[in-house]
Formats: sequence, structure tokens, C-alpha cells
Amino acid sequence: MRLFDRVRNASKVTKVRWLIIYCTDVVLLIPVFGYFELYVRWRDADVSWPVVAVGVLLLLVFNVLSIRPFRIAMRGERRPTAILAITGTIALVLAAAGQVFALPTWLALLAPFVRRRTIIAVSVASIVLFNVYASFAPDFNPSLLIVVQSFFTALCVGAVLANLKLWQLTAEAHEGEEALAKLAVSEERLRFARDLNDLLGRSLTDVAVRTEQAERTLRGDREAAAAEMFAVRDLARNSLREVRTVVQNYRAVDLDEVLASVRAVLEAADVRCTVRADTGSLPPETRTLLATVVREGATNVLKHSKAERCTITIENGVLEMSNDGVSGPVGEHAPIGLAGLAQRVRAAGGTLQAEPVSGGRYLLRAAVPA
Repeated sequence: MRLFDRVRNASKVTKVRWLIIYCTDVVLLIPVFGYFELYVRWRDADVSWPVVAVGVLLLLVFNVLSIRPFRIAMRGERRPTAILAITGTIALVLAAAGQVFALPTWLALLAPFVRRRTIIAVSVASIVLFNVYASFAPDFNPSLLIVVQSFFTALCVGAVLANLKLWQLTAEAHEGEEALAKLAVSEERLRFARDLNDLLGRSLTDVAVRTEQAERTLRGDREAAAAEMFAVRDLARNSLREVRTVVQNYRAVDLDEVLASVRAVLEAADVRCTVRADTGSLPPETRTLLATVVREGATNVLKHSKAERCTITIENGVLEMSNDGVSGPVGEHAPIGLAGLAQRVRAAGGTLQAEPVSGGRYLLRAAVPA
């Protein structure tokens, strides 16, 4: 069950990585045909059982070591020279004994760590040299051997390079989705910060100028200085009023626009989003409050979950926002996040709950007076 839960709760990019790795492992298992070949030779009395045992041991070591280089290449780490040297030596020994299957696999292990033209040249050279060596055998069939070795070499090398490129594209796409999600989440905050900066910058500049003027006139004309300070007080009050207006306008967001924006942002982050909302009869205060909850819930989906699906429903003032991205224990809510929203909802006479539910889902539920 733990393995099943781990697979189910893994992120999409992790599942893709597993798929690429295990598909590559299947291709790299081509040397297992060598076990059957050794059995046939032993059965036909072509080789003795000690030779077969040594061949089986070499193949086993080769199979175990061959799963490492591709994983190292996917992580972008340095070339595993020791592993490549050991597997290359084993491949040459098996090739000298007439085993053709390990050599193409070793070329595939080498491919991610050298230039493309280098691996092509080495592959062609291995085919030519092996066929020249095999030509001394009494039952040599050059056409069949060239076809078989060329096919397996192209299959192994091509599959490894293609899967590595696929993983690189997947990683780049995932990084792009994360950047887009973070950008969408922070866009509104940046706009609000920009508005406050413009407002407070102008207001505080006016306050500073009038205060300096009052300081200059204080010794010579106290009445003029007092008038300047009264003007400073009025400026401060006006600035406070303007800041409150900006905050109220920021909070008075349109629920339908927020739902459309959240759906677009989630789907851009590869989260399938379904929205079923009946908002026409809700009063403006309720619409604003629910819009704030939806926006915070979408932020948490993008930042703290590995969701693939998200469902948003609003009916009779009850908002339910669920996703399937629960991957572990859920901690306490931050005071500036859902905990702060819960206080606002309670102040409006409603309730807010956010907790994991059955089926590996996370449910955010807000009920406010409709």
C-alpha cells in the first residue's frame, strides 16, 4: 500500500521521469538474450559449464551496472567513468566470446556523455571490427550478423538519446509551468504594491516638504509654522483616506472575473479545473469575500500541492474548492493566509474549513450569508 500511495501521490513530472527511466531500462535489458545463448551453447556441448558460469556472472554484473549511467545522465551529473570502463571491458570480453548483445548496450550507456558524431563513429567502428573478428569463425554469416548488430545498436543508442531528450524537454516544460504559476500568483500582489508605492511616495514627499517648511519658519513665525503643521496633518489624513480607498478597491474584486482568472491560471499550470458557480444572487460583500477565498485557495493549490484536478463549486453562498494534490500531513495555516481569511469569514457571520478528506483530496469550504 505504501508503494501504491507513493505512486498515486507523486507529481506529474516524477511520474514522467519514472516512465522514461523504466522504458529505457527495458531497452537496456537486451543483453539478457545472452543468457539464452549461453544455455544453447552449453546444451549443444559447445562450451563447458565453467565457461557458461563465468559468462552468466559477467552478464549479471553488466546488467546491474547498466541501469546507472542513464539515471546519472538524467540528473546532469558527471560521466561515470568507472562504470563505463567496467561495463566496456565486460562487453569486449563477451564480444570476444561471440556475444553480440552487450556491445550495443554499452554504446547506449556511453551515448549521453559523448558527442553525437563520436558515438556514431564508435558504433560504426564496433560493427566493422566485430564482423571482421567474427569472419574467422567457421559458420560466419556476414549479412545476418551485420543486420542484427546494426539493428540492436541503432535501437539502443537511439532509444537512450531520444528518452534523454524527452526528459530534458519535460524538465524545461515543468520549469516553465512553475514560473508561469508563480508569475500569475504574484501579479496581483505586485499591482497592489505598485499602487501603494505611487500613492505613499507622493503623499510622504508632500508631508516631508511641508514639514521642512514648517521647521524653517518655526523660529521666525510661529503662527505660520503652526499653519504648516495643520496642513501636514490634513495631508496625513488625506493620505490615510486614499490608502484605505485603495485597499477597499483592491478587496472589492469581481467574483466571476476571479473564477475565470483562477481557472486559466490553474490550467496553465496543467491542473484540470472545473467551475460550477451560481453567483448571480449573491450580495456584493459576499461576492468579494468568496473571491478572496478562491484566490487564496488557488494560490495554495499552486504552491503547496501536486494537484492534477481542481473543482470549484458555489451554491447558496457555500464555496467548495477541492483538489487531489494531498501528498502528506497538512500543517497549521499561516496567519496571513487561510487563518486570516477564516477570521474575516467569521466576522461576516460565516465559517471556513480547510482539511484533507477521503480519497486523497483537500477541501476548502467557505459558507457565508447569501
